[in-house]
Formats: sequence, structure tokens, C-alpha cells
Amino acid sequence: MLRVITLNLNGIRSAAAKGYLAWIVRQKADCVCMQEIKAQQTDLPKAILMPGRLKGHFDFAHKKGYSGVGMYCAREPDAVTAGFGSREFDPEGRFLRADFGKLSIVSLYLPSGSSSAERQQAKFRFMKAIMPVLRQLAGSGREFILCGDWNIAHKEIDLRNWRANQKNSGFLPEERAWLTEVFDAAGWVDVFRRLDPRPEQYTWWSNRGQAWAKNVGWRIDYQIATPGIAAKARAASVYKAERFSDHAPLIVDYAAEL
Repeated sequence: MLRVITLNLNGIRSAAAKGYLAWIVRQKADCVCMQEIKAQQTDLPKAILMPGRLKGHFDFAHKKGYSGVGMYCAREPDAVTAGFGSREFDPEGRFLRADFGKLSIVSLYLPSGSSSAERQQAKFRFMKAIMPVLRQLAGSGREFILCGDWNIAHKEIDLRNWRANQKNSGFLPEERAWLTEVFDAAGWVDVFRRLDPRPEQYTWWSNRGQAWAKNVGWRIDYQIATPGIAAKARAASVYKAERFSDHAPLIVDYAAEL
């Protein structure tokens, strides 16, 4: 069984201080995808670079304390590729791909548009730039699992207060239509939702207004896969017994091997 985990860390050192490293070692995951590392290579001790049997691979942002993606792998990948060819976004550390035989796993972090109109426009540019890449990967003949924080809740079931958020970043009609295109036109599968159709399954909660305690959340973290590997997904869960970040880990087990 192939266990893949994805989590926005909101700072890898912060998450490590909350017990994250010990937790992933206990999970016996084959691949752990991470977003929002907020660190540089020189910031990270060996305990973070190589926890247990896992080896870390990272795409750090050029800007200190910002963005960045990573991946812990139990097996050495055949190849690791950082970036997707974007002059604007590759310096922000938002795309890391690891190849294992005919399967590739990607840690992907879409920009948030909630801080300003300018960042929302950057998010739209990212979405436009990544779509041809998603289509190319889906048609490449390889199997892919794309893990990450997409900063978009797809449907009304995917956030508690959907009515109040229809004009807010993360639930804009344009964003939701783009994600529908990823699934329906580009051919990707929302693995969690295929396995679990229940409401109130969220992966991120605001730090305001007791959102966590009241489960007023958003499902914005995904494992999105090509149909072949998606069909091998056997179990999916959101881990909430411990908190390492304002996001929760999304765990999927596939009837496959690296």
C-alpha cells in the first residue's frame, strides 16, 4: 500500500516544534508533500532534512520566510524537478516533482489571493500558467498524484459558510470554474471526494472566531490524480487528533507501490 500525505505546514520549523516530524515517522508514509515551508536550506537541521527513514527534497522560495514546497520520500526518486517553467512563480517555490518509475508525485502550492487585489491577480496568472502544464501532465502517459494547498474550495460542500464567501478569494466563481476545468476537461480526479462524499470534511480553519473548535472550515488541500492511480485509492482521511498547522494533514492510501 502506498501512503501519501499532504500538509500546508505554515512554517516547517513551527510544525516540527509541535511534533510534526515524530508524527510523520509514525505514519510510515511513502511520500509526504509539504507546502509553505517558510525556510531556506541553511535554516534546517539534519533532523528536519532527514526524519527517520525519510529524505527531504525541497524547492525553497528565493524570498526568506515565504512559501516553498517540499517532499519527504521513503525511497530515493529517479528524478526530482523544481519549478514548472514560470519566470514569475518558480522563484516563489511552488512546484516540486518526484518521479518513481511510471508514477510521479508533485507538491504544489497555489498562491493565496486573500491579502490584496494584487495577490488575487497573481493567483489568476498562476492558474492560467499552470493549466497547460496540468493538461500536458495528464496526457503524458504517466500516472501523477498532485498534492497540495490549492487555496480554492471547489463546491458548496467544501466550506461551511459558502453563502458568505461567494465574493471572497478561495470561493470566487472564476476559481471554482477553473477547478471544474481541471477535473472535467483536463481529466484529473479529486481523490478525496471520490472516496468520501460527506459534508463538513475540511482541511483548513481560520485562526479567528473559534473556527477550529466549531469546525467552520474549508477544504482547500487536495490530492488530485490521473485516473489510473486515482482508481487505486482505497482510503482517505483528514487527521485532526493533533495540530501542527492551521491546516490538517490529508492522508490517502493507494493500492500501489513506489
